[in-house]
Amino acid sequence: MMPAPLVDAFGRVHTNLRVSVTDRCNIRCFYCMPAENIRFKPRDELLTFEEIERFVRVVAAMGVDKIRLTGGEPLVRHDLPVLVRKLAEVPGIREVALTTNALLLAEHAAALKEAGLSRLNISLDSLEPETFRRIARRDGLDKVLAGIFAAQKVGFASIKLNAVALRGITEPEVVPLCQFARRHGLEMRFIEFMPLDADGNWDNEQVLTGGRLREIIEAEIGPLVPLVSEDPAQPATDYAFAEGEGRIGFINPVTQPFCHRCNRLRLTAEGQVRNCLFSTEEWDARQLLRGGASDEQLALLVRESVGAKKAGHGINSDKFLKPGRAMYQIGG
Repeated sequence: MMPAPLVDAFGRVHTNLRVSVTDRCNIRCFYCMPAENIRFKPRDELLTFEEIERFVRVVAAMGVDKIRLTGGEPLVRHDLPVLVRKLAEVPGIREVALTTNALLLAEHAAALKEAGLSRLNISLDSLEPETFRRIARRDGLDKVLAGIFAAQKVGFASIKLNAVALRGITEPEVVPLCQFARRHGLEMRFIEFMPLDADGNWDNEQVLTGGRLREIIEAEIGPLVPLVSEDPAQPATDYAFAEGEGRIGFINPVTQPFCHRCNRLRLTAEGQVRNCLFSTEEWDARQLLRGGASDEQLALLVRESVGAKKAGHGINSDKFLKPGRAMYQIGG
């Protein structure tokens, strides 16, 4: 008999798992990580590929069919294509995707494609080297661009570019990013700045809203036409340009929360299950994985996490509690 699907108290069926493979990164974007004095998890505290594969097999039996690998920067994890292959071969898994800053993508693109990686999301906040450096606190724009083109060359057809929308920084970047994406057959997505920065400096006034971004795009490029999504649970609201090629997506977790249709759960690099990006509670899967627990016990832990999921993250509520961990420690 097939196990029951992962359904929370609000009827949301969970089919999407985000797996962080490392908390380390080769840049220091201020919306995600501190600039210095970072204490990364020791290597032996991170889940092994075999432990991740086992966890995925357990949740796949409960209906999870999409995996997204995140970090930190997942490509700093040695032999990542080996993990991609393992997960792509798990019965029930239809898609293995990757979110990356692409600094190392040029050298790994072919191996990732050959291993069975389905899709790529690439972080790109600016096409200006100085602005890139201001946000990332490192150089590397040329490597990101090289990674994008290398991925296209080896056959990745579905590549999304993700830009965090930051008031006072992103406005001049919007049009160049959209035009770059259209020119190269990429989909551009803008993500509202969320309160997950390591320095704790987030403020609502720093959020460049999806509504304002749409105004900028339509005023300077042309009208956008809303698209019907093939996946109702996806976080982005998608548009096409009324005149010419190109797709734009807006992910607006601050001004237009999409919690009511969320189908995601998360596994941190050190094996903690989280039912929400903003959860203040975690469930320790690593303890079970390394303690001789059965698959049934592991499944029960996952069900407990999903069952405890709240209706929403409540960013705009007086009761909102910022998680004790930053984005790089949770998994983007």
